[in-house]
Amino acid sequence: MTERFSAREAIALAGDEFRELPVPMREFKPDGPLSWQGYDDSRRRALARTGEDESVVCGTAVIGSTCAVLIAFEFGFLGGSLGERTGDRVEAAYAHARAHRLPVVSLVATGGSRMQEGMLALTQLQRVARQSALAREAGLPQIAVLRDPTTGGGWATLGAGADVALALPGAQVGFAGSRVRPPDADPAAYTAEAQVATGAVDAVVREEELRETLSLWLTLLTAPATGGEGEVEAVAPPAALGAPGLPDTGWDAVRHARSPERPRAAAYLDAYFSRRAAISGDRCGGSDDGMLCGFGSGPAGRTVAYAAQCGTATRPAGYRTAARLIRLAGRLGIPVLTLVDTPGAANDADAERQGAGSAIADLFAAVATARTPVTTLVIGEGGSGGALALAAPGNTWATPDSYFSVIAPELAAAILKRPASEVRDTADQLRIRPQDLMELGVIRGIVEHAGR
Repeated sequence: MTERFSAREAIALAGDEFRELPVPMREFKPDGPLSWQGYDDSRRRALARTGEDESVVCGTAVIGSTCAVLIAFEFGFLGGSLGERTGDRVEAAYAHARAHRLPVVSLVATGGSRMQEGMLALTQLQRVARQSALAREAGLPQIAVLRDPTTGGGWATLGAGADVALALPGAQVGFAGSRVRPPDADPAAYTAEAQVATGAVDAVVREEELRETLSLWLTLLTAPATGGEGEVEAVAPPAALGAPGLPDTGWDAVRHARSPERPRAAAYLDAYFSRRAAISGDRCGGSDDGMLCGFGSGPAGRTVAYAAQCGTATRPAGYRTAARLIRLAGRLGIPVLTLVDTPGAANDADAERQGAGSAIADLFAAVATARTPVTTLVIGEGGSGGALALAAPGNTWATPDSYFSVIAPELAAAILKRPASEVRDTADQLRIRPQDLMELGVIRGIVEHAGR
């Protein structure tokens, strides 16, 4: 189990120059709104034990070079539970963030809602969720750091509802706390690491790396991305990294795109970005290592969101993660770069059970309605709709060692009941070479090789 930090210790791990925000005043009846016998005594013991008079500490701090609002839970105060006064402080913190255009960083450690305040405590989740939604509408980034434990409503609002969710190693993370789970529940499913594997958390970050990681994220998500008159400008596609010559035939285009020596997405991202931070997972129970998504510092230090296929058949979770990224970039006013490289969408039985069709449809919709410009570069295989879903209409480019096709030539021949000997001729007929795609108006241009 990870070390349990107090609220003030967690704040010190995250940033400097912490200034606590004024505390909203609320009249409190003896033993609380339910007259729960012994509640006042419990609060007094919690105060003596922690030095805090409530389960959350809110203020501003400088993280790297970015000022942010911090919401830090004190688990030692009644298990970091949410009560009416907790809701008051969280609401005031979010109001301060909106008034001053500051990102919000939540350092979560909570067991859920406070039993001694009953339904009035539970309804604080609605207040918190509304504040998070208002910050989202205002285009303010929200980052959650999940400490041990993060369960119940705190996980289901500030944690899972954040734009980026980071977790400390070994932290207990899950909606059900240890005392309310089924007796036969596997405790390994309720860990930070398990939540990363199932796409609910973006990354596990060690305590000693937390400040640097938060600084990078805040720098990327708050960097101005507008061009003239406040409009976000599309980014230029990366230069080609592979062989510079165009293919002579359609089958040559396929061979070049499928070559194991051809540069893949990671090489393009490394060349394009000076530094980057990844998101992971679709927030629906899945992740796909074949789809790299995140934000990076691109040309001229401009923040760019990226979604890049890695040459494998893209799984439903990959499409949903890309859609999540594009929508987040739109809310934050950040342009998007997509790299297309897939033989097609995964079409095995598991992919169908995981909603392949709806996931691809959702990505088509995200690209079609993107609030910021999307630039696409086809860097390898462009296999059917599974590749097209990631492509920007009117702003798609291609490298010389790529192709884009309605379907793979082998599959096209099979559908047309042609023998294998006619696959190469079929590739020519499909007109899938970069120069064919440009002539047909499918792509905007063919990018030049790096160094030219």
